[in-house]
Amino acid sequence: MPASSIDKEMVEKLKGLAQQNGLYICGAKVRRSSSRFCLGVEHGDYNGTELFGVATDRFIWMAYKPNGTDKIKLFSGNFPDDGVIEFKLGDVPEPKSAAISETWGRFPYGIDYILRREGYQLKQGIDGVIYGNIPGGGMSRSASLSLNLILSLLEANGIEIEDKMTVVDLAQAVENDYIGSPCGKLDQIMILFGRESMGTYYNPAKRSVDYVQLGACATDFRIVVLDTGTVRPGLEKSTYKIRRGECEELVSILQKANYDISCLADIKDEALYEKIMAEFGESYPDLCDRLKYIYASQNRFYKMLEAWKAGDIETVGRIFREDGTGLRDDYKISGAELETMCDIVRTVPGVLGERMLGGGDKGASGALVRSESVEAVQRAVDTGYPRSCPEFADKYAVHICKVVDGIRIYEGLL
Repeated sequence: MPASSIDKEMVEKLKGLAQQNGLYICGAKVRRSSSRFCLGVEHGDYNGTELFGVATDRFIWMAYKPNGTDKIKLFSGNFPDDGVIEFKLGDVPEPKSAAISETWGRFPYGIDYILRREGYQLKQGIDGVIYGNIPGGGMSRSASLSLNLILSLLEANGIEIEDKMTVVDLAQAVENDYIGSPCGKLDQIMILFGRESMGTYYNPAKRSVDYVQLGACATDFRIVVLDTGTVRPGLEKSTYKIRRGECEELVSILQKANYDISCLADIKDEALYEKIMAEFGESYPDLCDRLKYIYASQNRFYKMLEAWKAGDIETVGRIFREDGTGLRDDYKISGAELETMCDIVRTVPGVLGERMLGGGDKGASGALVRSESVEAVQRAVDTGYPRSCPEFADKYAVHICKVVDGIRIYEGLL
């Protein structure tokens, strides 16, 4: 696949960053990893639901080359103040330690740690330079970076993993076990398996991925990501961790009451759901609100999937909007700036659906928009958001995205 103009532009940027920081990448490969856009179920992965989404065209580019030593040397153009992250293979800080809490280097450290823990022996170091244009919250920058680093280090060491879900597990372990971020698998799956022009459907019971073509009669639309300009802390420091804990708490309560479930996604039958709500709704109202969102969004999921197959993007958008209401009112994971963006774009004719994205609190919202309405959305945001959130007037952004391959490798560009 030939490199695009933005790929070539980023390669030139990587080349300049390498020269400035004494890293040798002449003849290096370039791996490009995408962002993602979840259509359903947001926050469903750690609750056991099926998932559906796409890879989108905001990326991390990494130029990397074996350096003939046992040292990793990496520089990120997004975090220049950290300088070159350099360490000897097998010699990294302890998991979840203070030494890693404020540096992006926790990702390469964690990858070395997790790969060794799982029996993959890294012997070949690399020089690498990284730059990305993925917004900082809502489009899975951390998952994209983890996957890019894992795949690049494995390739440089001649290690092949045939089962791609194993790579997903490794990337999740880096965040869960080393960094301390309680993420699920949604982000990694949508990026690693993402295909241009296709939706990615994940069934957790089978650990299977299928690709779903959008129906041919679909209205021409765009995915619009509305970066609020806010800075979201890591998931380990956010409401995400609290919500995950609440869901696990409710599962434990129900299991002790002899309900045969392993996760909230097991509560699909209407009679079972109504029985649980009647029995526990008054004593655990907040926990039952979390269940209310998961139950409703899971039921909507299948309607959304069928609408996608039929090309009924209007119904997909309506369900996307309904999920947003549930995330705001029942799951209570959204934030003021996220909802301000949604309120603004909801007023624009041609916006089919909108809601917050990702971990919650801060970051980005998203919308499905008829193509002819994209410029009107941009104008509405440019007018309304600075008035409502003046402290972020010079930080917000509107990203018009398309569906792309989640991972690509380029050779011969350096």
